[in-house]
Amino acid sequence: MSQIEPPIPQIAKALKYERNRLGLSIAEVARQAKIAKSTLSQLEAGIGNPSIETLWSICLVLNIQVSHLLEPPIQTPKVIRRGEGTTLASKNNNYRATLLAACPPNTCRDIYQIEVEPGQVHVSEPHHQGVVEHVIITKGKARLGLASENYELDEGDYISYSGALPHIFEALQGRTSAILVSEYR
Repeated sequence: MSQIEPPIPQIAKALKYERNRLGLSIAEVARQAKIAKSTLSQLEAGIGNPSIETLWSICLVLNIQVSHLLEPPIQTPKVIRRGEGTTLASKNNNYRATLLAACPPNTCRDIYQIEVEPGQVHVSEPHHQGVVEHVIITKGKARLGLASENYELDEGDYISYSGALPHIFEALQGRTSAILVSEYR
């Protein structure tokens, strides 16, 4: 399966711009995001391949959506074939999120295609207040929802839950995939 690597130069430029816009130092953003200062410095220099957890942590501090770092809003029709698109991997690489549609200005949602392999529970730390995640299992079987209240879902099943609380996604079958809509209220 071919996939497009994250646009590191674009991520670097956007991170630096947003940090400077808020008047925050690299050290302050790194401290609040609970990452090493050197990690943020390298990302802003266009070095490295950040995990989705790292970007979510930084974006929480900068009060922006991850999609803001990945692609600018588009004005023309866009088709993303299966296996293509900007993909971010988890630190352990068993969870990948492919951005399908960024949240354009004055709208409030991002859409991702999720691919998860069994063997480890992917735990997501809380996102911004007001975030609601909607998930539809498109292939396989998974346990997901809040860390404190989660459910087994089969292909075609849907769940929604607060993204502002710790939440999990665990594949119960190989090559499990889903569509995730992050709604920002």
